[in-house]
Amino acid sequence: MKLLLCMLCCAAMLVAAEKTVYDFTLNSIDGQPAPLAAYKGKVVLLVNVASRCGYTPQYSALESSYEKYKDRGFVIVGIPANNFGAQEPGSNQEIKTFCSSKYHVTFPMMAKVSVKGDDITPLYQFLTDKSSNPQSGGEIKWNFTKFLIGPDGRVITRFEPEMTPDSPQVTSAIEEALASLKS
Repeated sequence: MKLLLCMLCCAAMLVAAEKTVYDFTLNSIDGQPAPLAAYKGKVVLLVNVASRCGYTPQYSALESSYEKYKDRGFVIVGIPANNFGAQEPGSNQEIKTFCSSKYHVTFPMMAKVSVKGDDITPLYQFLTDKSSNPQSGGEIKWNFTKFLIGPDGRVITRFEPEMTPDSPQVTSAIEEALASLKS
């Protein structure tokens, strides 16, 4: 009996260790379920965004990066959050209008979630969990934190808000991940 329990625990731990971002579903900014599994095989940049933040102009660089790489298997997923300085107070419709009219955003946008605290969304609970993601885990510090996800759904790296989407560090990481799609 003890052996069976031990085997079951080990199997459960293996399954938990195999979790990826593709195991999560958010809602699109229009309220429809948006399983991240739809991006399997692509390189994904997950970004918690806000409309009234000092980093909000990064939307321009995010859109440029998306346009530059989308035909090579790259997607950006914007995830609005109001966790920092109440810098994303609007409704999903207001956020969508702001992003499309001011920054001409065409990459997928999700419905507003919480990226830290007691009401943290399960995706961000996973992304920030040090045991699941020892290299990139840790609490989100501010808006525009970026997680680069490989085609297998695993976190490649994390970029803090001050690292712009068009910085050499981010673009080289994207290009390296995209090169892996060819092999």
